[in-house]
Amino acid sequence: MEETKITINIQTTEDIEVVVLEGDIDASTAPLVTKEVLPLVAPGSKILLDMTGVEYMSSAGLRTLLTIHRQSTLKEGKLVLVGLSEEVKDTMEVTGFLEHFVTAQDLDTGLQALK
Repeated sequence: MEETKITINIQTTEDIEVVVLEGDIDASTAPLVTKEVLPLVAPGSKILLDMTGVEYMSSAGLRTLLTIHRQSTLKEGKLVLVGLSEEVKDTMEVTGFLEHFVTAQDLDTGLQALK
């Protein structure tokens, strides 16, 4: 069985944490995403998750996003998802997750939404 891998790159643009995710977010990679992204959530934090490179997301990935979203909301932070593939967007829509998130088509739009 092929091992799924995910690449997580974190950069700070002005006061925004830009997290670029590449790969599938599933049961094997979701804990790593949580471990890397959750510490960025601070009071008033602004986080942009660039998911352009994410082709597939399982229920474990959805739970990860929800956890990050909840923590961000509790700390009055902002979270924007960018570059959702049709498949990921469909999954989020069907499960009712999409309505909880601010989404943007591209990086520039996402950064504007956080300013």
